[in-house]
Amino acid sequence: MKKYYGLFVVLILSFWAIQPFFISGFFPMHDDVQVARVFEMKKVLQNGVFPVRSVPDLGYGYGYPIFNFYAPLSYYVGSAFMFLGFDALIGTKLMMALGVILAGIFMYFLARKFFGELGGIVSGLFYLYAPFHAVDIYVRGDVAEFWAYAFIPLAFLGIYKRNILIGTIGFAGLILSHNLTAMMITPFLLIVILLNCYSAFKNKKSFVLNSSSLILILGLALSAFYWVPALLEMKNTNVLSQIGGGADFRDHFVCINQLWNSLWGFGGSVDGCTDGLSFKIGKLHILVSIAAFILMLCFKRIRESKAGAIIFLSFLGFFISAFFMLEASKPIWEAIPTMAFFQYPWRFLILASFFSSLLAGSVISLSRQFIIKSYLIALPLVFFLLFFNLKLFIPQTILSRTAADYTNENTLKWTVSKISDEYLPPNFRKPKSEKDIAKNPIPFKETTLEKTSNGVSLIGVLALIIGIIFKYAKIKR
Repeated sequence: MKKYYGLFVVLILSFWAIQPFFISGFFPMHDDVQVARVFEMKKVLQNGVFPVRSVPDLGYGYGYPIFNFYAPLSYYVGSAFMFLGFDALIGTKLMMALGVILAGIFMYFLARKFFGELGGIVSGLFYLYAPFHAVDIYVRGDVAEFWAYAFIPLAFLGIYKRNILIGTIGFAGLILSHNLTAMMITPFLLIVILLNCYSAFKNKKSFVLNSSSLILILGLALSAFYWVPALLEMKNTNVLSQIGGGADFRDHFVCINQLWNSLWGFGGSVDGCTDGLSFKIGKLHILVSIAAFILMLCFKRIRESKAGAIIFLSFLGFFISAFFMLEASKPIWEAIPTMAFFQYPWRFLILASFFSSLLAGSVISLSRQFIIKSYLIALPLVFFLLFFNLKLFIPQTILSRTAADYTNENTLKWTVSKISDEYLPPNFRKPKSEKDIAKNPIPFKETTLEKTSNGVSLIGVLALIIGIIFKYAKIKR
């Protein structure tokens, strides 16, 4: 295990990112429905239904097919903790804390592959303590998004290594955690796959059967039970009402100075530069990204190496991510209709955090060009990262709440249902008061489409197993 001492360093130093989850009670967040969703997921699983699509209490008591459309992976994990004996609140906290920690772990393994043990530690911690990660956890409470944030490095690692198992789990995890993040990341994954295929072709290896070219297909098949019904049955819901209006991307571009520094807050996103929450990438993240790019350009040997290519592509990805958050990119947003589903251009902070964190690890590797001990660069970087960013990983306040406060009948059928009801039918008449909520929910039946998607997912599992057996059998020969 000495070989992976960096993993233990990342795990130990991740404690301050999740410390608030070990405090009694819970904190308020924008998407304050997490405990209810975990509770409902477990309730349906307990009745022997899998995969879970509809839940009985939400949708104003009429039942609600939320997990037919909203990415379910994190809630399966939360319900698993409930089956282990924890209540809904603690199960939700453990699920959220695990999603936070996995981001640092998976980034550590990715950067370690390129930049060594110290580079992996630095990248893992920069990714874990990126400002937008704190926004997602303690301000927005967007569990699905920060679980997807964790799977991004794993997907890239699997594709780069041409490892079918890691890549498929990474990409399927992305889709099942947050479909919008998966849509955002896929073009960048395709670039890596094309580069892998080009490398295989150049070295006269198999082009068509290249492992990395199968990962997206297997990942899609493995997660088909979720995304096939979600995509084709979306027209039967109000989800399209979430595009435009207050979530019109034209009103949520970031001012360039906000990427460098913006006041920390627990409010919302508004038109202009006076948003109630922060959109900063992180000063250290920006500085190390620029430093890595400049150092790469200064050394011909680095420029022409594989590490140089990774640094160049990472900086390009960082620049593109920042550009898509600015109003200058508006013509591209308007030219590609599907981008409207992202709603908020600042979602690209996910990618900016990813690429800048990867570049942070490259600085450790590049320091060797100056015959400087790597730890002399790594230690100050980690110190200043924690010094400036630990204060971001703190909730606004702690409320004295128990699981019952989030899972009682009135809260589920009225309070939580009002927060998120976009997956109800278009002609559904919403109750005007608590007395109008349904007392006897209507059961949902599995459709032929859903049965087909489950079959595709099963085929995906079998194909993944066969692919792994074939790959390792080939290696042994």
